[in-house]
Amino acid sequence: MTQSKLKLPRIPDAVAHQLETRIIEGALKPGDRLPAERELALEIGVSRPSLREAIKQLVSRGLLLSRHGGGTFVTDRLTTSLADPWQRLLAEHPLLHDDVLEFRHLLEASAASLAAQRATDSDLERLDQAYLRLDAAYAGNDRSAQVAADVAFHLTIAESAHNAVFAHLLASILRLLHEHVRHTLREISVSMETGQQLMRQHAAIRDAIAGRQAEAARLAAEAHISYVRQRLIDAAQPEQRQQRSLRHLS
Repeated sequence: MTQSKLKLPRIPDAVAHQLETRIIEGALKPGDRLPAERELALEIGVSRPSLREAIKQLVSRGLLLSRHGGGTFVTDRLTTSLADPWQRLLAEHPLLHDDVLEFRHLLEASAASLAAQRATDSDLERLDQAYLRLDAAYAGNDRSAQVAADVAFHLTIAESAHNAVFAHLLASILRLLHEHVRHTLREISVSMETGQQLMRQHAAIRDAIAGRQAEAARLAAEAHISYVRQRLIDAAQPEQRQQRSLRHLS
């Protein structure tokens, strides 16, 4: 009886797989620069030629980008293609904002629930820092800062869910989410009272995750999106009434 030989992976292939895993899991994020070749080879425990071959594989797959004399970086290939065509559509078709809210309702509620079950102590610390930055942004009048902090808070939750698809899916629509949040904050006219209400909702999500209460985290995330959705509906009603009046006059 002939026994088949055990086929072991080539060292460069194994190294490429390890680096690819780091990208998928978010340990290496878009824009991150890889450590110096010598340092990374020592960390992984391989020769520099093996590391170079592994990097070439990932460059050919579009996951890494080598810049002559400037190092090797993680590309944003996983985060750009989905958002690009929707960016313009969202700006030109306001009704799509409700579809985005529906999507966020489904995705973020599940992400919050998973984060409550899986977040590490480091994740909870990052989430608390993201909340504090968001609180500081809402205390001011800088709309751009509010948008950036709001998006960062929700992305931190997605990353804390430790589901690679959740994290990358939200990252892939980062630009779309930026545009949606910017539109939302403009349309609902964030007053001091509204800002305080939004912060109470964000606090409820954060506290439920920190307390390892998965169902409470899910419900808090759903309540937040439902509130934003209703505020957008309320904000749109005067414009809709005006459009109906103009139609009657014509």
